[in-house]
Amino acid sequence: MANLKDIRRRIRSVKNMQQITKAMKMVSAARLRRAQERVIAARPYSSLMSRVLRSLATRAEGYSHPLLDERGDENYLYVIVTADKGLCGAFNANLIKAASSFIRTNPDKNVRMVPVGRRGRDFFRRRSVEMPAEFVNVTAKQVAFTNAQEIADQILAAWNDESLGIDKVILSYNEFRSVLSQRVIVKQLLPIGAFEDGDGPAGEDETVVDYIYEQPPDQIFKRLLPTFVETQIFHALLESVAGEHGARMTAMDSASKNAADLISRLTLFANRVRQASITNEIIEVVSGAQSAK
Repeated sequence: MANLKDIRRRIRSVKNMQQITKAMKMVSAARLRRAQERVIAARPYSSLMSRVLRSLATRAEGYSHPLLDERGDENYLYVIVTADKGLCGAFNANLIKAASSFIRTNPDKNVRMVPVGRRGRDFFRRRSVEMPAEFVNVTAKQVAFTNAQEIADQILAAWNDESLGIDKVILSYNEFRSVLSQRVIVKQLLPIGAFEDGDGPAGEDETVVDYIYEQPPDQIFKRLLPTFVETQIFHALLESVAGEHGARMTAMDSASKNAADLISRLTLFANRVRQASITNEIIEVVSGAQSAK
């Protein structure tokens, strides 16, 4: 039978772990509130900008731009936004699973990876995936637009690098839906042109708006298209941060409840061991008394 001292030591260890998980849950809850406010405020701007620019790109006949021109279908640049830390449930695993599935279902494609976050970088580095650039400790602190600009600059540099010959840029991240759920998004970032889910008109009966250009299209696109890429990256970072804190809050809440259940079972077991020990001592005393007679 287990030693009562060892059981009590284990109960203290589980209680200490429960205090840590409760503290992590409270920290994530506080950070989630701020992250949720930022992502909700950013969604309308990002969505409308995406719709307007894709609509402009569709109507700009006879105009060519490196970010709009369709290329081949051989070389992919896969941008994956994961967390820098763990203890957030399946948050990172779902993204890595989606990226691995993408690589596996496209065996004839040359896929390079730009990981944003330590977890994604470490996973694909062990599998010898080529990485033209990597970014860590971006989502570990409050995300700023300058972070998105830095990432976008590297992506655009790789896109314009003829030696790499990138044909498509894919962006993958977790979209924050609620504290309990996040949705993995895998969408084409470059080239810009075709409408994607959530970017096009809301319905078939919606009036299609045409635009009158006050400036030539080349001036408009030269200024707005890089900003569009930066905005999409920034939006992905905000969604990822909110989703990470929500996933960690849920995971730590489950861990705290599991710790409480384990403490209850161990306490019950310790009481049984203590009762058995007391019973044995009583039997020994009674047996000794009977022997003395």
